[in-house]
Amino acid sequence: MTTDPNITPATPRRPAFKRQDNNDMIPVGLVRAMFALPVAALLLVGYASYTDRPLVAVPADAPVVSEHRIVLIGGGAQAVTVAATDGTILAEMDHGGFITVIQNGLQRERFMHGLSPELPIRIVHYENGRLTAHDDHTGWRVELGAFGDENRAAFERLIAMLD
Repeated sequence: MTTDPNITPATPRRPAFKRQDNNDMIPVGLVRAMFALPVAALLLVGYASYTDRPLVAVPADAPVVSEHRIVLIGGGAQAVTVAATDGTILAEMDHGGFITVIQNGLQRERFMHGLSPELPIRIVHYENGRLTAHDDHTGWRVELGAFGDENRAAFERLIAMLD
C-alpha cells in the first residue's frame, strides 16, 4: 500500500462528553448533583425537625373494632410459626411470605431492646379499615395495609382463625 504525502489522515472525532485529557470520568455537574441531593434532604429534615413541623400522612385515628394477640416465632429466614397467646399453634409456614417479613422486623427490633422474640404482638383492626401490628414492649408499629391487599389479607386470615 502506498501513501500519498499530500493526503493527511483524518483525525478521529471526539465526542463532546470526553475530557481533553482522555480521562472518561463522570461529568462534574452530575457529581455535584449527587452530593447536592443528600445535602438538600438533610437541610429539609433538619428544618422540619427544628421548627417542630407537624407530621403529615399520618393515618387518621379511629375507634378499635377488634384486637387480637398473637405470637410470631421465627424458624429461619423464611419460616414462621404463628401461635395464640395460650400456646395453640395457628399456623406453621415454611414460606411465611409477608408474615415472615413482619416477624423478622419485629425480631430485629426486640433484639435491639434485649427482649424475647416470643412475646405477643397485637393485631388491631380499626373502624376506618386500617389494620396494624403493635408491639407494646418496644413501641414498634406497622401499618399492614400499607404493603398491599394480599399482604393485609394474610393477617386477616390469621385473625379469622382466632375468632
